[in-house]
Amino acid sequence: MAQVKSGGNRSTEARLVKVLRQHAINGWRRRYPLDGKPDFVFPKARVAVFVDGCFWHGHPRKCRMPKAHRSYWERKIARNVARDRRMTRNLIEKGWKVVRIWEDAVQNPSTISRLRKALT
Repeated sequence: MAQVKSGGNRSTEARLVKVLRQHAINGWRRRYPLDGKPDFVFPKARVAVFVDGCFWHGHPRKCRMPKAHRSYWERKIARNVARDRRMTRNLIEKGWKVVRIWEDAVQNPSTISRLRKALT
């Protein structure tokens, strides 16, 4: 577990900021007061963007569960996944579009097309 460092997702968010600027995608805000605390919010388009870490949010193929205290981590990750689904559902019910991006897909070209589609 010592290998898992949490920096508040800053490095991943910084990569997405760079990608957004490279592709001239404007109008986003960070630390916007919205349920679920999205990483980026486009208030005019009502789009909330979450950048999810593969470990903490339980990526189906890339979440490597630690061997020590395995049952604790399985419960923890399951709660995180359930919370993510609940927050996504709540925001959609309030009229927001929600885009979830895995940390390893931030620079993927399909990520930009998904964002552009959500913003239109």
